[in-house]
Amino acid sequence: MTTPRPEYPRPHFDRSHSWLTLNGTWDFRADPAERYSADAPDGYDRAITVPFAWETPASGIAEHWLQTAWYRRTFTVPADWAGQRVVLHFGAVHHAATVWVNGTEVAHHEGGYTPFAADVTDALGEGEQRLTVRVHAPADKLDIAHGKQRSMPRDDYDGVCFTPSSGIWQSVWLEARPATHLAALRLRPNDDLTGITVEAVVHGPAADRAELRLRVRDEDTAVTATVDPDGRLRTELPLSAPRLWSPEDPHLYHVDAELTSADGTDRVAAYTGLRTIAVDGEALYLNGRRLFVRGVLDQGYWPGTGITAPDDTALRRDLELAAEAGYNLVRKHLKLEDPRFVHHADTLGMLLWAEPASPGRFSPASTAAFVEQIEPMVERDGNSPAIVIWGLYNEEWGLDWDIPGDPAKQRATADAYDRLKALDATRPVVDNSGWTHVKTDLLDWHYYDESAASWATTVAGLLSGERDDFPVKLGPDFVVHKKLAVPGQPLRGLPNLNSEYGGGFTGLDRAWHLRWQTQELRRHDRLAGYVYTELYDIEHESAGLLDFGRGAKDLAGVDPAHANAPTTLVLDVTPVAPGRDLLTADRDFTVDVHVSHHGTDPVAGTLHTTWTPVYARTPDAPGDAVPGCRAEAKPYVLGAPVTVPATLPEGWTSGRLHLALVVDGTVAARTALDVDTRTAPHIGDDPLAHPTARPRAATAPAATGR
Repeated sequence: MTTPRPEYPRPHFDRSHSWLTLNGTWDFRADPAERYSADAPDGYDRAITVPFAWETPASGIAEHWLQTAWYRRTFTVPADWAGQRVVLHFGAVHHAATVWVNGTEVAHHEGGYTPFAADVTDALGEGEQRLTVRVHAPADKLDIAHGKQRSMPRDDYDGVCFTPSSGIWQSVWLEARPATHLAALRLRPNDDLTGITVEAVVHGPAADRAELRLRVRDEDTAVTATVDPDGRLRTELPLSAPRLWSPEDPHLYHVDAELTSADGTDRVAAYTGLRTIAVDGEALYLNGRRLFVRGVLDQGYWPGTGITAPDDTALRRDLELAAEAGYNLVRKHLKLEDPRFVHHADTLGMLLWAEPASPGRFSPASTAAFVEQIEPMVERDGNSPAIVIWGLYNEEWGLDWDIPGDPAKQRATADAYDRLKALDATRPVVDNSGWTHVKTDLLDWHYYDESAASWATTVAGLLSGERDDFPVKLGPDFVVHKKLAVPGQPLRGLPNLNSEYGGGFTGLDRAWHLRWQTQELRRHDRLAGYVYTELYDIEHESAGLLDFGRGAKDLAGVDPAHANAPTTLVLDVTPVAPGRDLLTADRDFTVDVHVSHHGTDPVAGTLHTTWTPVYARTPDAPGDAVPGCRAEAKPYVLGAPVTVPATLPEGWTSGRLHLALVVDGTVAARTALDVDTRTAPHIGDDPLAHPTARPRAATAPAATGR
């Protein structure tokens, strides 16, 4: 059998010169009555494939609502590890794991998304070793961090949750290291982006006399220093010709660390990138350049394998699919993802918004479980240049949907923010994504709406300051208006992001909302970005641009990359319905067109048009230039309207008008307008029939958030 997930699991702290994977086939016994002990040999009647949760077909078990089970296997320590300490690593186990080696308990860990390790050397014997793991994954998950895994009893947000993923769901492996060893190697760009600041932590009996040599690979940069008596070392690695990391040029600096002590030599490799992410007023800046977030939600589920990617390629492919759809950021939702996902984002240049899993209710236990994820999250992934935003709570999940009404929940939210900022002040932090903020660096909001008119009106009101709340539909007849922030948290002077949006229940509907809702976001210069919900369907949730298997869906000819491009066209149209954006009684009409441009230099070009049937894909050619229609825009300033005349082809009662901005012979932006004359006699003086009318309709209820 081929070993599943055979790649080295921890790229940001790499001891791959001395490791052994334990992924593969293990013995398995279910223990619903919790009657077995670690030394009981009976009951192992099935085999399970690690690292796949026991609910998944990939595990070979596919058993649901099992709360307790045991894993068992044997291993042999490589002979060339003699004299070294042998360390057993678990990437993640949901939820509580107790580990024995040869009958000796070596570890107990709670927290289904955080890694843990144990030095098992003293438990080893001669020859073959026996490894036993007991996992308890409670059906009632409300007081533990479980993210989008369904709970019994149910969460308030159960309708947007999925099949639980219990047991060992990330890689298990062994490493060899000396007794005195590197415990952490934190790499951050220095303030002026000319070098790498290194913070090393050394553990072991000879830590206070150890020497650490640091070398930047492929550079003439090396530093040797003595570790402080407290086992710490801080130094800087200067770079002769610094090269910044960015989505356009994701250059990485690899650092080789060699620790020498009386116990021997420990070698670790790590890497980072030179980049800054900063908040300045209402804008985000990456390396001093304005950044507009074009993000997409990714929840990290796969058919057949649950929250574990089927292979390393699948992690990378999801990032590539997001990039192909025009996105520059992926928000990994309510899940500390496999570290290799972060690694692939680093190498591909995809920005990340990372956040921990949420609990289901507010209690001392759930609050503690939530904050216990923060330090491991930063420790594990903090070297990543791709992570530019840290998230914390989401929509008051785990806070009983009641931040505004409870000072204790406000304190818990502010405390989580303070903890995270104390660990990493270099990235912006979102305290409670989407709903009422308490203490935050970004003012984000989740707004779902099935009405194009009220969508435009509400977004405009939020960004103009005319309103400081928005509707959220929590049930069929239950709509609440969520405040952007509690008193004391400023509503202005911070970057605004619409960090969840989307509408429709079919591919056609969702593509239509994607096109028009994203256009409205691009209309407003003060917006700092958006995150679309979502990249792919999951189980019962059909909100993706792709299906659950990452296959193409019928998007009615809409290419998401056109809606998410750095340069887009914004039409002064409030559309009526899919396939009928504009209703007009005349074949001849005009439409006002603006350019929204997020490049570094102004853009100017000519507008071109061509016709196809409604729902047709965009033709390769931009069509004919429209005489006198030249459009331009400065960076991050919506261009002035340009009136474009058009005529529906002879004999057509409907059609799709494709518009393109051509700059120096290259298409820089595209959009489309579906025009229909057949219903025009029935609409009378409806202002929606006029392409330049922008009525402000009453706000409609929003869809439930995710």
